[in-house]
Amino acid sequence: MIVFRYLSRELLLTSGAVSAVLLVIIMSGRFIKYLAQAAEGRLDHTVLFLIMAYKLPSFFQLILPLGLFLGVLLAYGRLYLDSEMTVLSASGVSQQRLTAYTLVSAAGVACLVAWLSLSLAPQGATEVAKILNQQAAMTEFDTLDAGRFQAIRSGTRVTYTEKLSEDRSQLSGVFISDKRLSAAGDKERAIALLVAEKGHQEIQADGSHYLVLENGYRYDGNPGQADYRKIHYDTYGVLLPKPEVSEDIGEREAVPTLDLFTSKDRVEQAELQWRLSIPLLVFIVTLLAVPLSRVNPRQGRFLKLLPAILIYMTYLALLIAARGALDKGKIPPQLGLWWVHGVFLVLGLLLLYWEPIRLKWASRRAVREVTHG
Repeated sequence: MIVFRYLSRELLLTSGAVSAVLLVIIMSGRFIKYLAQAAEGRLDHTVLFLIMAYKLPSFFQLILPLGLFLGVLLAYGRLYLDSEMTVLSASGVSQQRLTAYTLVSAAGVACLVAWLSLSLAPQGATEVAKILNQQAAMTEFDTLDAGRFQAIRSGTRVTYTEKLSEDRSQLSGVFISDKRLSAAGDKERAIALLVAEKGHQEIQADGSHYLVLENGYRYDGNPGQADYRKIHYDTYGVLLPKPEVSEDIGEREAVPTLDLFTSKDRVEQAELQWRLSIPLLVFIVTLLAVPLSRVNPRQGRFLKLLPAILIYMTYLALLIAARGALDKGKIPPQLGLWWVHGVFLVLGLLLLYWEPIRLKWASRRAVREVTHG
């Protein structure tokens, strides 16, 4: 038990540190994406952290298996480098017993990943979809901030207001630039500039939203020409288009797992197999990592790190490819993603037992040579 606790502590501490670093990297990239949408006025900045919180389970369910895989490689690699594994081997801890100890620790991680994959991640996906749908129902007026230029329609319209009331009902010092493109969308044909002293929003009976500007000017003309037309108006209505929110969450990711078990839909069956595959992935990558972590102290613990990462990436890429093939009906559901797990399970067992098998073959060959000699 002392050896088991020591190995588990080393493994879990290293895996936790690696997972934390990976989480920060992945969340930073996704947060920058949402932050860019908020800067463009396509998302309300007040919901950014809420979206990231709901997406945490989906991040963790993919990060934890990779963190455990790298944790085994780094933790056990250090033990081999410091000759601690040599001492453990001399004390009777074989490679198979070491693997068993590691799988016990991996079982706890697999249970956590299963909870995230089967329960929390779908719930989080549902909440994120609700938030994005609410954002999609908002207009340019709802996401406008005072003192900031807001670009929509891929930059063809830019809106600015100097002041905005707390209830977002009244604007003052309004500026709008609206570009008109050619039919091909590659050339700017004309531009309209609107400036107004103040403005407010009106909702028509058909649900259309208009920004009503008061006491201002409209300038129309073509870029590069000096024939701009200036029109003074007392009241002017501008149609507010709905912002296009990039929703990268599919409907199937929000389907409860219990509903997937009873579904006959091919896409939903693929989603169910994917959710079940992630906890299974934990055990198989652990089985792969233990023999791959074995290094010669003279060679350094990073010798097998790159090949190990390539094996993991191949494993994950094949799972994703098999999921896509299952979605399109190219492979039967009975085969599904399970063949990928089977291939890497055999590879893990081969790596684990390769050294004993090699020694046994060498011993038999030596016996035959002595007998024939």
